[in-house]
Amino acid sequence: MQKTIIATEQPRLGRVIEQHRELYQLITATGQRQAQVTGKLAHQATSATAFPAVGDWVLFSAGDDDTTLIDRILPRQSVLARGAVNQHDGQIIATNIDTIFICMSLNADFNVRRVERYLTIAWDSGAMPVLVLTKADVCTDCADKLRALADVTVGVSTVMCSAETGEGLEDLQPYLTAGQTVAFVGSSGVGKSTLINRLLGATVLATKTIRQDDDKGRHTTTSRQLLPLPSGACVIDTPGMRELQIFVGDLQQTFAEITALAADCKFNDCTHTSEPGCAVQAAVADGRVSLERLQSYQKLQREMSYQGLNSRQLEQAKIQRMFGGKQAMKRVKQRYHRD
Repeated sequence: MQKTIIATEQPRLGRVIEQHRELYQLITATGQRQAQVTGKLAHQATSATAFPAVGDWVLFSAGDDDTTLIDRILPRQSVLARGAVNQHDGQIIATNIDTIFICMSLNADFNVRRVERYLTIAWDSGAMPVLVLTKADVCTDCADKLRALADVTVGVSTVMCSAETGEGLEDLQPYLTAGQTVAFVGSSGVGKSTLINRLLGATVLATKTIRQDDDKGRHTTTSRQLLPLPSGACVIDTPGMRELQIFVGDLQQTFAEITALAADCKFNDCTHTSEPGCAVQAAVADGRVSLERLQSYQKLQREMSYQGLNSRQLEQAKIQRMFGGKQAMKRVKQRYHRD
């Protein structure tokens, strides 16, 4: 976002750099201050997403007892969100970001399907995704891993780097120029905090070692926070997300080849499972699309269709998918009892 982290010409303008329950840390023209939302803003909020999030630009004023009150959230230029348990409106990860660094380590925790999940929410956010493959210094089969990602990362820049050796860090610099905001996302233990510390030139964020038996990490970052880099860019560190629920997403971008093939299916509402004249299934049969890729697409599609449903609606949706609805399930039961 082409605003600097401190806007001296607008003294009432601030940016949310951290959140602690109902309190928000702001960076302003005169330094940092802790703030809370006004009663009016809280009363008018229709969902959790209507409250400030890390990355938001806000207008604030002074309260009666020298407190700082957030009066208004300025329009968001981009929103990175995910599904959340018991939240029909999802959970905001970060806002007003230009680039999303999807971090994945080149160790035993390497997972192609996880990249698809992150790309799905990244494309929908309005920001540009970049795949950052960390711990390149310990990888012995980098070429094989890049080949495994080839179909998944069409149109996505990929950077291999190591925070330990500095390898590849120069390839991140074009995204970290003055005025830019970059969010780091990925599972625990992929090295997000270590990488940010290297870019900051100081140990600002806490780090922990990964478990040696499975290369999986422990949560180090427990809250989202925005930090300024010496270059004038801002980075947002986020807690590790091993189970990333899809709230909204852009499957057309993430699975561009399946979207293109689907246009040639015989039926407009083809589910690419067992319908005659399915161009996607034909592509799977002749090897143009892997079965794993199609199954991942279908799984994410189902998850997105389930979001926002209550428990009863969710159960009905699953019955519809498995049995073709309650009437079809009743016929199956009747046939079973006759037999």
